[in-house]
Amino acid sequence: MKIAVLGTGMVGKALADRLAELGHEVSVGTRDVAATMASTEPDRRGNPPFAVWATDHPQVRLATFAEAAADAEVIVNATSGNVSIAALEAAGEDSLAGKVLLDISNPLDGSRGFPPTLFVKDTDSLGEQIQAAFPALKVVKALNTMTASLMVDPRQLADGQHSVFVAGNDPEAKRTVTALLSSFGHTDVIDLGDISSARGAEMYLPLWLRLVGALNTPIFNIKVVR
Repeated sequence: MKIAVLGTGMVGKALADRLAELGHEVSVGTRDVAATMASTEPDRRGNPPFAVWATDHPQVRLATFAEAAADAEVIVNATSGNVSIAALEAAGEDSLAGKVLLDISNPLDGSRGFPPTLFVKDTDSLGEQIQAAFPALKVVKALNTMTASLMVDPRQLADGQHSVFVAGNDPEAKRTVTALLSSFGHTDVIDLGDISSARGAEMYLPLWLRLVGALNTPIFNIKVVR
């Protein structure tokens, strides 16, 4: 399958790496290809710049948001929540229409320091805002409740016996995303319902951030016991 991963950060690279490993034809989308490849600064977590990662992943193409989305069958939004709609606008509405969007973004606002707050919550969600802005796009919120390494390799924790959620309006789009999650190794995929269910998944993030501090690691997840 042709998949575009929008975003060159830790989440985008983790998803692109795993998808390529599984045999998909993967493009990573960025706003400015030349600027992304020219950057020599590590990210805020100390990871090497994208150009170093790209050298080790020659099978993954770097393209503009528009170029990546145009060729894709499925699109992954791995951008920061505060720029997600702008990134999708840059991809182009025509390139998005009718396609499945796996939305991993979270509406985090770090402008007032740590811990960040949510810039949308309670009666709305970023997932819903993306769906409203691009009505022909089939938005499925998933994977936003865990760290990047667990997204793509759940078996590194408790043999993969923990839960991941999907929320979206289109049943077939959710089946497509669920199949991708299963290919990563997720065995407990819980369908929360329509895209308004993204509110709960996104509002979990303040607790998740506190747990990272309390546990001194992001390698943990929810297990729904029933």
